[in-house]
Amino acid sequence: MVTSFDGKAAKAAKPDPSAEVLAEAAAMFGLLASPPRLHIVWALAQGESDVSGLAQRVGGALPAVSQHLSKLKLAGLVRSRREGRRVVYLVDDPDVVAVMRTLVVQLAARSDVEAPVRLRELGA
Repeated sequence: MVTSFDGKAAKAAKPDPSAEVLAEAAAMFGLLASPPRLHIVWALAQGESDVSGLAQRVGGALPAVSQHLSKLKLAGLVRSRREGRRVVYLVDDPDVVAVMRTLVVQLAARSDVEAPVRLRELGA
């Protein structure tokens, strides 16, 4: 039996992920390290939208939001579809959204406001 640092019995350790999986995860976290892109994914997790609706919601300029959407689309996080002349964007990776939502909700629920500041100071 393995004991964790808090003295409780720990589950058997899972094997480490491959270097490729870790690199892909790091790239995904890097992509979402941009507050505007994170906000866009958050907004799209609530429902689909066109670029002008997203720009209004996240407070960004249309060209900037469009560029962020292009990067998110290339990474497979969002996809688009045409509705006449309008292009509508929606989430294409619900698992990444679930991770993002969990982190954002946890951070928002904290009463200790210094924790996010410490992360920024560490360069995270």
